[in-house]
Amino acid sequence: TTPREFPVSLPTPDPDLLSRIDLDELMKKDEPPLNFPKTLEEFEYAFNEQGRLRHTTTGEAYVFNAREDLHRWNQKRYEALGEIITHYVYQLLETKCNLTKEIVPVDATEEEPRSFIYMSADGMSNPTKLLVLIQGCGVVRAGQWARRLIINQDLDSGTQIPFITRAQEEGYSVMVLNPNENHLEVERPAKPTALPSPEASDEPAEKRERKDDRESKKKRDFYEKYRNPQKESETEQIPIRENGSPEEHVLYAWDHFVSKAAARNVFVVAHSYGGLSLVELLIQREAQVKNRVCAVAMTDSIHNIWHQDASKSIQEWLQQHCRNWVSSPEPLDTPVEPMLSDCPRVSAGTERHELTSWRSFNSIFQFFSEALQTEEEETSNTVTTRSSHRTKPDHDHNHNDL
Repeated sequence: TTPREFPVSLPTPDPDLLSRIDLDELMKKDEPPLNFPKTLEEFEYAFNEQGRLRHTTTGEAYVFNAREDLHRWNQKRYEALGEIITHYVYQLLETKCNLTKEIVPVDATEEEPRSFIYMSADGMSNPTKLLVLIQGCGVVRAGQWARRLIINQDLDSGTQIPFITRAQEEGYSVMVLNPNENHLEVERPAKPTALPSPEASDEPAEKRERKDDRESKKKRDFYEKYRNPQKESETEQIPIRENGSPEEHVLYAWDHFVSKAAARNVFVVAHSYGGLSLVELLIQREAQVKNRVCAVAMTDSIHNIWHQDASKSIQEWLQQHCRNWVSSPEPLDTPVEPMLSDCPRVSAGTERHELTSWRSFNSIFQFFSEALQTEEEETSNTVTTRSSHRTKPDHDHNHNDL
């Protein structure tokens, strides 16, 4: 006879036990130590003559999944390499491009957190043209468009170095902003464990201590079994004065460097969030920016003239002096339907957001040359200054900080 089947009643999981098991921590239980090399050489990687990152032994490109099924470990390894790349790019800015660091805030004391921008030797003295580079947000630092491109593709596509060298060849001075270096991260001191007051309980001290010991051992055994022994140190962030956000940094760099530079014509390349910071700068310093900036090239900018409450006069200026190369399947420089009535949008010739700056590289410099030619023709054909025929008096505009 066929045995009868009875419904099996599974025990209900203890909700208190489940609440104490962190599945993410459980998955980390057997991961290797989070100790990674401090240099490219120790990582056994190097950039070849084409600027591509390759393993020094196998010649292969960087492999993210160095350890299968250990995503967090692989991610931490990638981030450690990214920090090395950041300093490698700084080194290239200084040795290949001959740029120097300028500390911000300019009056920073030895004790307070600080950041920096990079500047060419003629950054403040070049009388004709100045190029300002503003990256997007995230982990990238001065000189980078995208860490992912530097590691997985090459230095040309992922760094700002081609823009810097081309600008220098064409007689521009250069300033490289650093909008994501907003704070100093320090390890948070461990909180002292508060001891219960003897008066808090009527139990005899010996009995209370034995009970506490038993509870502590139970907790230790539980966490020893389920939790990852690798505990990352807790950190806290100390903001850098007047540079605590990308928008603040761009405004600070304008007030203390760009606006004081000798160049008659300022040109800006702003990628992604850099475009938003540039529009915010326009809102805060409208008359100054209009008077000094000849042209703005945005690459897949995420600015929004409505959300940022940009005035009609700013929208009109953006239409005349700005162009946004956006990610699109269309061929390079093909006009793309604008979403809002601000700067004209054209295709960057790629659908990859992080590649838009590199793919539009030649078009951007052509755009700048044409803008400068137009500016010089206007200047020669009229005795009025740029400020009088491009800007309206400041009292026409009343903008609040975002």
